[in-house]
Order: sequence, then C-alpha cells, then structure tokens
Amino acid sequence: MTATPLLDALWHAGALRTLDHALAQSLRRLDPDTPDAVLAAAALASLAVAQGHAGFDPASPQGLVDNPRDLPWPAADAWQRQLAASRWVATPGDAAETSDAGRPLVWEGAPGLLYLRRYREYERRLAAGLRRIGAHPPAAAGSDALAPLTARLFPQAADGEDRQAAAAALALRHALLLVTGGPGTGKTTTIARLLVLLAAQARQAGRAAPRIALAAPTGRAAERMAESVRNALQALPAQGIDATLVGALPTTGTTLHRLLGTIPDSPRFRHDADNPLPHDVVVVDEASMIDLPLMAKLVEAVPDGARLVLLGDPDQLPSVEAGDVLSGILRAAGADAFPGRRVHLQRGWRQHDALQLAPLAAAVRDGDSAAALALLRGGTLSSVHFHPGLADPLQGRGPQPHRERLLAHWRALAAADSPAQALALAAHLRLLTAVRDGPQGARTLNARIETLLAQSGSHGPRRGAGYGPAASPHFHGRLLLITENSYRHRLFNGDIGICFRDADGSVMAWFPGDTPDAPRAFHPAALPAHDSAFAMTVHKAQGSEFDEVWLLLPAHDSRVLSRELVYTAITRARRELHVAGSAEVIAAALGRHASRWSGLGWRLGESHVVLDGD
Repeated sequence: MTATPLLDALWHAGALRTLDHALAQSLRRLDPDTPDAVLAAAALASLAVAQGHAGFDPASPQGLVDNPRDLPWPAADAWQRQLAASRWVATPGDAAETSDAGRPLVWEGAPGLLYLRRYREYERRLAAGLRRIGAHPPAAAGSDALAPLTARLFPQAADGEDRQAAAAALALRHALLLVTGGPGTGKTTTIARLLVLLAAQARQAGRAAPRIALAAPTGRAAERMAESVRNALQALPAQGIDATLVGALPTTGTTLHRLLGTIPDSPRFRHDADNPLPHDVVVVDEASMIDLPLMAKLVEAVPDGARLVLLGDPDQLPSVEAGDVLSGILRAAGADAFPGRRVHLQRGWRQHDALQLAPLAAAVRDGDSAAALALLRGGTLSSVHFHPGLADPLQGRGPQPHRERLLAHWRALAAADSPAQALALAAHLRLLTAVRDGPQGARTLNARIETLLAQSGSHGPRRGAGYGPAASPHFHGRLLLITENSYRHRLFNGDIGICFRDADGSVMAWFPGDTPDAPRAFHPAALPAHDSAFAMTVHKAQGSEFDEVWLLLPAHDSRVLSRELVYTAITRARRELHVAGSAEVIAAALGRHASRWSGLGWRLGESHVVLDGD
C-alpha cells in the first residue's frame, strides 16, 4: 500500500488552515517536482506562525497538531536534508546574514527551525537592533553626584538588597534594560524614580530634560502604566524630591502603534530606522504582549544613543501573535554577548485589601497544583471563590444568583449616562476563557449572554426600546473586541469598545480616545473584524485589569491550557476572583508550559536553544 503523503494527511485530518495548504499548493504549482516533505514543511511553518511560533521545528512537529501519532511524519534528519536542498529554502551562512529574498522559506540548523522568510527576518532585525542599542552607551552617569538623590528615591531595603535601586543604577549606565517582575513588585514605581534620576543627570550635565516616551502594546495597558507613573511621581515632592525635576517628566502614555505612527493601509510606520523616534528614553510596559514584528519595528525606530527600557512579567502568556519575544530576550540575558542588563523584582504584590492573591499566584506560577487546589478549596483567600462543579454561571433552571448578578452588570452598561461612563463600567467585570470555541468558549458564552439580554429586553436606547440583540447585531450596550489591526482607524487587535446611542439616537461604536472622557465614535459598519467582549479569551485580556474576574475553564484538558494562561487570568483580578473548573483540568493546566519555538535567544548569545517557555 502506498503511504499517504504528509501534506494530504495533514489536510484531511483538519490540521491545516486553508492559508497553510494554499502556500504549499502554490509551491507545488510553481515546481511540481518539489518533494512532499518540503510542501508539508512549508504548510507547517505557516501554521506555526498562526499558533504564535516564530518558526517550525521538524524534529518535533507533533506539538502543532492534534492526534499527531496518526500522521506519517518523516525522519527528522532526512526531512532537514530535503529542506536544506530545496530551491524554496534559503540557508544563510550565519545568524546576521540577510536571507535570499527569492526564497519564501529559511532553514537555520543551529536553532533547528524552518521559518517563513518574513519572520526569520523580523527575528534577525530584532536581534541586530537590540545589539545596536546596547552598543551605544548613554553619557556618563555622574553617579557620585546623584548618590544623595538616589538614597532619597530608593531607601535601603530591610534585607539590605534593593533591586529597584539596582535597576535604576543599571539604567544610568546601560542603554538597554529589562525590568521584570510579577504584579505589584514595583516595576512602574521603579521607572518613575529612574526617570527622576535621568532628569537630574541631564540637569547636572547642563542638558535639557530627556525626551521620554511611555508606551504599551494596548491603550488600556498604556493608561494603566501612565496612571501608575503619575501616582508615583505625585508622591515624590512630599518626600523631599525637587518638584521641578518631577514636573519635567511625562505623565501620559501611548500605544506602540501611535508612538511609531501608523500609516493608513500599510503595515509600516512613520518612525523607523531612517526616521527614528524623537526620544532619548523609550519605556515600554507589558513587553510579554509584544509580538515579533512589532518589537522588531519598535527597536529599529529607537535612535542611537537612546535608552530602551522594557518592563514585563515573564510568567504571563506570550503575545497573541507570533513570537515569544520577552522570553527569548530573557533566555539570553545572562549570556556574555547579551547587549543589555536585566533586573528581576520580587518583593511585594499589588492587591486590594479584599483580595489576597499572592499565595495562589505563586503556586500557579510554580506549577504546584496541589498547593493551588488546596488554596482554592480551603476558603482562606478572601474574595477568591472556587466553583469546581460550575461549568457555566449563566446556565441552570430557576433563579441563579451568579447569572442574575452578571446580567445586572451588563444591563447597567446600557443604562449608563454616556459612552465614557459605559466604558468605565465595563472594566469592572469580565468573563475570561481559555478558548474561543466550544461549550466554555468565548464565542459560545457571548452568544448566550446576548440571548439572555434580549430576553430581558434591557438593551435598548434606555431600557427596553427594541434595540436588543434580536433586533440588531450592533445593539445598544454590546461590548466589542477588535480582532484585527486597522491602521486607518487606529484600532488594534484587543481594543475594547461599546455600542452606544449618540445624541441623535444612532448606535455608534465607541472606543477609548486620548482621554477617558473623550471616546472615539465609529459607525459599526466601518469597524474592522470584531467580536463581542462580554466574555473574552485570557490572551485578549492581557494588559487589562478588572475589579472582578471569572475564569471559566473547559470541561476537558486541552493543549492550549498552561500555567501561564491560568496565572495571566487570575492576575487580571483587582478585588474578586472566581475560578470555575475541575481539579483535574486545573492540575493538567499547571503541569504544562506555554512553549513556543524561537531562535531569538540563540541570536542574542544564548548558549543553547530550546523551546522558549520550557
């Protein structure tokens, strides 16, 4: 019996997207003699990017598909030889060499990855850009003269070690700095005080105050960062810090897309290597959320001699799009060739008095399912609620207290006095899921919520005027989630908005603007791709916080579940957390890492290459 070609087997098994299969078929049409193994590898390289990887490892392809044992995988060595010999595959001589633009695929043996050329080039450009930034150290720090100010900004810790002060000292001497830590460890407080030192350093040298940009991947994350920096700076004059130094510093943030300058109908930005950013210091929060293409473009736009400071939590999920950039950089951070410095903050944990989250977050981060389940079952954590037998708080016959309380929150959105108030109310509560589809998926939950709201007749111009979900998909009070970037609209994947009637009675889609009280309005028909956002995946919730979070886990284990997903979900909560899922599914999730293939660590000097996240 003739063996089924791998490409056909993958396609008939439903493992490939139409786009992946079309890439392989186009190569076959251009050269019918292309080996099946090369065609299948091209399709899998495309699929890998869709799943967040930078490239595809032919030595362990099983991680990309369900039921991998049923597929006719070729031997890894033979597969790699066929790739290296193919006319479609470039094999650059070293990591810094630009690959052949005429070949859509790139094979690099050292990391053992097959790339779509575009993503290999993003990775190469990012590594080159980080090296360039690190190779241009800032002006002399004058640390002795700054010592009294440093002592006031960073009082010595009780244990004799102050990592916040260490981070500031490193930033004065190095152009590339990574500051990592979990929620509440003081990343933005550290940055606020560092900026004061940089302003004092410039004044001491007779220079103008540094031009500083505060940015994050999403608008909500940028707002949170700016608010934290403002609060930290406002407290400093009372501690004896010169108010004129504090007054020279920025207190507003921006998205990375706005910082770089979007160009309508183009993936390029106004600021790039040829037109760099007009800033001396670029501070970027939520670095774990930044995908490979965006980080490459950001780094290239940072001018020579400027500082780049990346803040992030290494235990969170990686970006929604391709590339686990922060993890790749951190893997290389201890290598001699790494161009920057890293400080990991550990002390403290931001939490409201009503939410004692630290022990649970630590157990989840460490993959200790026994400790995590004991904490969830024990009832010792205030405002943390475990619902092991509750698959969906919206279902059930008769009065359901959880369902009624959730619906009351969503009804209040439609009853708000303005779009700005509705957007503010929307941030109070969110249902988070591990997956988009399935019984506990975001799409299913959103459809169920919209049906319940339509039955209650609550979502109209002002309660019950016939504009509910049954009447229009863009009904008054519907929460929206943007799912693709639109540079023309300055709306980006993950942005949250709400449908709300304007002064003329027309339903418009409102999204946050430059200030919280001035949201931007769009006609719903003009929006880029979007979904409802009453429930959303954990991935889409990165960079946001909510007063109350419900984490709804699937009934059965899935390879998308990981300790990073659970950690990211629970740390979105400010005041109250509900976890609905079985002990078996939670244990399986905590036993799995959110691993991604990447060669970035290798390019930056990592001594060996493994799956980022292992």
